[in-house]
Amino acid sequence: MSRPPDTSKGPKPPKAAPVREAAEAFVLARETPTLAAPHARDPLDVKRVMFIVVAALMPCAIAGWYLFGLRVLAMIAVSYAAGGLVEVIVALVRKQEINEGFLVTGLLLPLTLPPGLPLWMVAAGSAFGSLVGKELFGGTGRNLFNPALVGRVFLSLAYPAAMSGHWIKPLCAFPGRLAQYAGTALPEALTGATPLLQAKEGHWSLVSAGSLFWGNVPGSAGETCVPAILLGAALLLITGVANWRTMVASLAGFAALALAMDVLRPGAFAPAYWQLPAGGLLLGVVFMATDPVTGPITNGGKWVYGVLIGAVTVVIRDFTGYREGVMFAILLGNIVAPLLDEIILGLRVRRRRNEP
Repeated sequence: MSRPPDTSKGPKPPKAAPVREAAEAFVLARETPTLAAPHARDPLDVKRVMFIVVAALMPCAIAGWYLFGLRVLAMIAVSYAAGGLVEVIVALVRKQEINEGFLVTGLLLPLTLPPGLPLWMVAAGSAFGSLVGKELFGGTGRNLFNPALVGRVFLSLAYPAAMSGHWIKPLCAFPGRLAQYAGTALPEALTGATPLLQAKEGHWSLVSAGSLFWGNVPGSAGETCVPAILLGAALLLITGVANWRTMVASLAGFAALALAMDVLRPGAFAPAYWQLPAGGLLLGVVFMATDPVTGPITNGGKWVYGVLIGAVTVVIRDFTGYREGVMFAILLGNIVAPLLDEIILGLRVRRRRNEP
């Protein structure tokens, strides 16, 4: 006698279900009723966290568009298209819903790239970061490394000449930029050395701290304008999406070691107050080091994690051939984050065992 088929699981979802669910999640907050007590729900679900991070990145994106032109918007569009395509294909193969994580990766990656980088390289970096940096680990919430950083490291290693030679001098003088958009002829933006490259050559004094603060320097699309980054940091902290301990520890670790280097070898390195707004330090600390997935979950681990990132950034900037160090410092922090949590939790358990 044959056994009747099991229909308890219901009919199989259609193949396009992940795409439909992603579209609904983008515009609607789907109701998920709880079947048993407790019925309390955390309002900061994955969807809202990702949307808040995207909102926090908008000042950097707008500043990049203002400083370097419409090409920055094209880079963002290409990044979203390439990374989103990878997300859709993987979701269809796995028959799983599409998470909102690609919204952050697709926007964050182009903001870390030179604004003159060829668009096909932007697409390659976005696809690589989404596939290798996240999907191979199981998707959003399971990745070991920040996907945007993985994409940028891939581009830095695969195309080093392009990643170091497509910088653009910003046309950021307020009347000049308005004149450009009004149609008045202006000189085309020229490629130029970044402040960190000038610092490597001992010419950091040629760039003022004010230019670094307002973004009147060549650099990655979203890293040069400090006020825009600070606006995003304020939103992340107010909403509780980012933890202030990681930010404070990273900047404190960076400043402390940079000051120590300046005291030990005066004039050999750029001073701490100059290095803080230079390069991608602030962008990395605010939007990448604070990633709750790839960073520690314990408060003590966040302090050690942040100090490690800041200190390693100084070491790479001052003692290696790389101009920027925050990218590799954060990846190193991602590697040791689980170990930091294990050590902190082990110390807590041991202390409680010893309590009378």
